[in-house]
Amino acid sequence: MTGGARSRRVLLLLLLVGVAARAASGGGIDGLLPNGNFEQGPDKSQMNGTRVMSPNSIPNWVISGFVEYIGSGQKQNDMILPVPEGPYAVRLGNDATIRQQLSVTRKAYYSITFCAARTCARAERINVSVGPESGVLPVQTVYTSSGWDSYSFAFKARHTTVWLAIHNPGLEDDPACGPLIDSVAIKTLDPPRREKGNMLRNGDFEEGPFIFPDTAWGVLVPPMDEDDVSPLPGWMVMSGTKSVKYVDAAHHAVPRGARAVELVAGREAALVQEVPTTPGRWYALSFSVGDAGNGCAASEAMMTVEAYAGREAARVPYASRGSGGRTRGGLEFAAVANVTRVVFQSYNHHMKRDGTLCGPVVDDVSLVAVRKRAGRRLLL
Repeated sequence: MTGGARSRRVLLLLLLVGVAARAASGGGIDGLLPNGNFEQGPDKSQMNGTRVMSPNSIPNWVISGFVEYIGSGQKQNDMILPVPEGPYAVRLGNDATIRQQLSVTRKAYYSITFCAARTCARAERINVSVGPESGVLPVQTVYTSSGWDSYSFAFKARHTTVWLAIHNPGLEDDPACGPLIDSVAIKTLDPPRREKGNMLRNGDFEEGPFIFPDTAWGVLVPPMDEDDVSPLPGWMVMSGTKSVKYVDAAHHAVPRGARAVELVAGREAALVQEVPTTPGRWYALSFSVGDAGNGCAASEAMMTVEAYAGREAARVPYASRGSGGRTRGGLEFAAVANVTRVVFQSYNHHMKRDGTLCGPVVDDVSLVAVRKRAGRRLLL
């Protein structure tokens, strides 16, 4: 065997070992599901107008209830139904469900990202489930001028094959009324551990749900119960119906790294992480506050992030011009329990000129134990 052939064989072997190791770890699943953008549609013989009549007529999906196959620019009365990517999407009318079976790695964590838009129902919401994991995503609030938002949902795989279901539980007088769905993707999550120098997990927000590279509006992380699997590992969103937005450096100004969180709902949503602490011991929390460079300018009031930990609180203001930038803030606190909640929320509501909600960005969050109080706390 020649030296060149031997080198190519060794290289091929190393590549195969790397692929096998990645597959064994549950990685490698990132991007659109098969026919996740619904570009492969039903035959006309399987449709009644726009309604899809056969359960298996949309390739790779199983449907039930009132499901429509919608073309971009299609009208309903005087309303145009836009499609965010490609020429087609589906609409989930009364009690409608779309399902797809996924091959996953048992005990691995995954996030689902999909685009959704309201149409004509009064109180639209979407139920997402994978096996026993399920959640209700409210879609009443629209966060983009286009009307389309990206939503995220996470689960831990109980088996090697699972069913993803997206369901509209609504029952309207017009059975077609319901949300439009497009671009369904999956990502393997690698939940980060606490590392030396930071007691928080995922304090830089680098691990999170899939962000579509051709969309500039980020991904909403919806409110969740405390026992839910979070699409933003380490963090929970506490709210009734509002979300926070996960943004990327490709389309936004990010204080550090490639990802950050935009607090788009004022005091109506809080970003929370619980961390083990020792009662009576002092800790220092520090973080960056900025704007996403998306035109969210604080014209009348400063963008302000409120932070809470133990019995202490701080307000960190930032004079935003909507073009990016950051400041550093923090607080010190004495723990009063074995577990302390670190909480962030926007002090005010903010809107861009097009009327869509926006807010301050939080990033690069660090928590460390300190020997004594240093007196650098930012007071309310």
